[in-house]
Amino acid sequence: MTQEVIVVSGGLSHEREVSLESGQRVGQVLTRAGFNVTHSDVQPSLFDLIATLDHPVVFPVLHGGVGEDGALREVLELTGVPYVGSTAVACRASFDKALAIPVAARAGLAVPQRVVLPHDMFRDLGAATLLGLIEERLGLPLFVKPSASGSALGTSRVDRIDDLPAALVGAYSYGRTAIVEEFIDGVEVAVPVFDLGEGPVAFPPVEIRPVSGRYDFEAHYTAGSTTYVCPAELDDETIAACCDAAVLAHTTLRLRDFSRADIIVRNGTPVFIESSVAPGLTRTSLVPLSLQVAGQSLTEALAGLVRLAAARG
Repeated sequence: MTQEVIVVSGGLSHEREVSLESGQRVGQVLTRAGFNVTHSDVQPSLFDLIATLDHPVVFPVLHGGVGEDGALREVLELTGVPYVGSTAVACRASFDKALAIPVAARAGLAVPQRVVLPHDMFRDLGAATLLGLIEERLGLPLFVKPSASGSALGTSRVDRIDDLPAALVGAYSYGRTAIVEEFIDGVEVAVPVFDLGEGPVAFPPVEIRPVSGRYDFEAHYTAGSTTYVCPAELDDETIAACCDAAVLAHTTLRLRDFSRADIIVRNGTPVFIESSVAPGLTRTSLVPLSLQVAGQSLTEALAGLVRLAAARG
């Protein structure tokens, strides 16, 4: 019997269009692998579709918001349908950087020094009280970002402490909690991790070189604005350290099936920034590029994930 797969993409996050593109790519790959693929957005008819098909597997390809915060997966667990990727609990813990970074640090990963600032605290105490304390603790420059967001939305570099309030306001537009952390200057890499049933394995790091010098939303998705080098132009020891860090992050955060670790290499040391439980899977995304360089078929990898999910079901 041919396995039924429901590829869920779209959603209402700021990354909807990228999600749809990733979903189309995943559907094409799984169709070539011999699965019966049906596409769905996040909508009420998804439940009817699940009930109609014979023992389907859901492949969520949602970025940001309900795609990575565990919300959709929580609902899928209610239905009992098996799905590809990390559990709802693991997604929540990974997506919220205020939770994930301390866990990663306790596991021995190098992480940025940071301060977590909920919007209410910033509003009630006022910027004047906080600026000097933050500068004394973290120095300059700083990096500001929402606690839970993707694709560098709401992020900014702060070189003058007087610019910090405006940067926080930008971060709060994407969530109620912001993170202020030391700026990590180094080589930015992304490291995919896949577990096809024999334990998590890291694939070649992809080095990210934005033309503007900053990997913001535009640099993520505007053609020609970023150069990607795979494998990263780092020595073998540093590449191995990046791969080890990515696997440690995957296991420490209790992620499942596949993830992508974002790392900045500072003076030869990988500094863990975050893990994505729903990395992009378009033709130009980093994960397919890394698999290709490693000689791993994207078709075989995604098909393997579907089979693992079906076995769990």
